[in-house]
Amino acid sequence: MGKRGANYSSEEALAKRARQEGWAARSVYKLQELDRRFRLLNSGQRVLDLGAAPGSWSQYALKRVGRQGLVVSVDLKPITASLSGAVTIHDDAFALEAEQIQEATEGRAPPFDRILSDMAPDTTGVPFADHFASVELCDRALEVAGHHLVAGGHLVVKLFQGPDEQALRARLRERFKTLKSVRPKATRSQSVEIFLVAMGLRP
Repeated sequence: MGKRGANYSSEEALAKRARQEGWAARSVYKLQELDRRFRLLNSGQRVLDLGAAPGSWSQYALKRVGRQGLVVSVDLKPITASLSGAVTIHDDAFALEAEQIQEATEGRAPPFDRILSDMAPDTTGVPFADHFASVELCDRALEVAGHHLVAGGHLVVKLFQGPDEQALRARLRERFKTLKSVRPKATRSQSVEIFLVAMGLRP
């Protein structure tokens, strides 16, 4: 079997493993690795999951923050995972008002301790276009963090790499004390995606 076939086999194996373990998608293993490396999620935290569908990241976050924590999952698309204990909001993740979140969470949030975004643009097949659309999503997640993330909190975004990456990194460094980039092992070998983990929102 050629290298391409081996890659697909690995992806299918991860997808099968995710189904067997009750996760909505294999993307959960990306968050799991980020959490393991940076200790992102802990008991009692308040987590906002932007673009949460189908829901695997919210599933994982729920397990990590426990009953004392809070997970708010937002997407225009249907969130198909069973998210018992989470607050789901069917809306544009970038149009959230503090009052809307307060009402949905009965006053428990905002602010949030962590904001997670596994969002990616609808790809066009034109690498530069997809990259710049991805950067825009990252910038908009940064705007959300400016409104709803507690001082000292962390933001995780997915980026398609390209020429505007360094400028985006600079914008994140302006707002956060530490910035790390990771390509999780569960990422497709042919993918240009990485995750930027911005830690310690400056007051």
